[in-house]
Amino acid sequence: MSYDLIIRGGTVVREQETAPADIAIIGQSIVDIAPDLPGNTRQEIDARGLHVFPGAIDPHVHFNEPGRTDWEGFATGSSAAAGGGVSCVFDMPLNSSPPTLDGPSFDAKRQAAEASSYVDFALWGGLTPGNLDKLEELANRGVVGLKAFLCDSGIDDFPRADDWTLFRGMMIARQLGLIVAVHAENHEITAGLRQFARQQNFTTVRHYLRSRPQITEIEAIGRAIALAGETCCPLHIVHVSTVRGIELVAEARAKGVDVTCETCPHYLTFTADDAERLGAIGKCAPPLRSPGDRDGLWEHLAGGRIDFVASDHSPAPPSLKSAPDFFDCWGGIAGIQTLLPTLLSRSEVIAPRKLARLTASNAARRFRLPRKGRIEAGCDADLTLVDLQESYELTRDRLLDRHRLSPFVGIRFRGRIRRTLVRGQTVFVDGRIVGPPRGTLVRPET
Repeated sequence: MSYDLIIRGGTVVREQETAPADIAIIGQSIVDIAPDLPGNTRQEIDARGLHVFPGAIDPHVHFNEPGRTDWEGFATGSSAAAGGGVSCVFDMPLNSSPPTLDGPSFDAKRQAAEASSYVDFALWGGLTPGNLDKLEELANRGVVGLKAFLCDSGIDDFPRADDWTLFRGMMIARQLGLIVAVHAENHEITAGLRQFARQQNFTTVRHYLRSRPQITEIEAIGRAIALAGETCCPLHIVHVSTVRGIELVAEARAKGVDVTCETCPHYLTFTADDAERLGAIGKCAPPLRSPGDRDGLWEHLAGGRIDFVASDHSPAPPSLKSAPDFFDCWGGIAGIQTLLPTLLSRSEVIAPRKLARLTASNAARRFRLPRKGRIEAGCDADLTLVDLQESYELTRDRLLDRHRLSPFVGIRFRGRIRRTLVRGQTVFVDGRIVGPPRGTLVRPET
């Protein structure tokens, strides 16, 4: 045989086993996996001493392009993705301007991504009160799903979905064969508590945390699940921060509701006690929770009740994170480069095969991307080479996103990302991006 590339001698992490093997690639695809593969090859990569994982899939990022490229952009956002071992991202319909709410806005975002993304990408469409008649346009262009906010999104041109909008949107999504993802927080309670805090001149981190209590998430998850069960619409709950939220999803799934959920590295790492120290770089919605919730999320990861981990990478310029009133600071954490390292550092809880499911194959299955997320013949050669023996302290200069404002700076991680390949081409190696942008749109298969 003659190959374009053979990755030699790595410990290959596959769903059925983790074992030393070579990986042979022709063009963009894996064609064989076996020890000591014979044959000629144009290029070899020595992976001895390294683990070879399927390239991670991050189903929840905000690269904010077009329109707010100064917040992030595909060039810098995808660089950080590759630096964190992520080979494919799903970009949310906000905070780009315009948001992805119809065919032309999808086209504009796709054009921006194809011009500068180093990793492959899928695009979410929005589900809002004003675009229900545009959902078919989005489906025809290949959106990976539809995203709705059950509370204020923070972006004026992406209004929240009230119950009537969500119900109608789910009916349409079911007919179109699309998943609906929801940001699940109760609008009336969060808005009321925010208004009360402002009236009392309560402006600190702690006041913000108290304005978004656990019940706002728990109630909204339960309501979304009830509507999904009634409409038979596939549902995904993004960035779950509470143990009870995960339990609601597991209970609904046991009753036959088609629902999945994700959590994020920041909920697995930080707590409300860290929020004051971190300030605005640690502001997010839902907010950081109790140590009990953080530890419980790890237990649910180990127990298989959480389907995957996503970064919810949502950066903003420093000027938007410096308001004296904490409510006015932009909420969003930059975390795509630390998604995989967070899990690698807890190998006593998340073994390599389970890690590969949580960061790659589960998302690929849920969103119908059969060529992604697995190291198998016929799949895209999306691969991440990791030195599990090396530990390091994250410093700001190692970050590749636009503003490098990360709450994870100063944390010691175990497992260094050595190389990231997208469809057989190296895009990141030993701390630097290599080659031109080559990301392409991926879309669900029917």
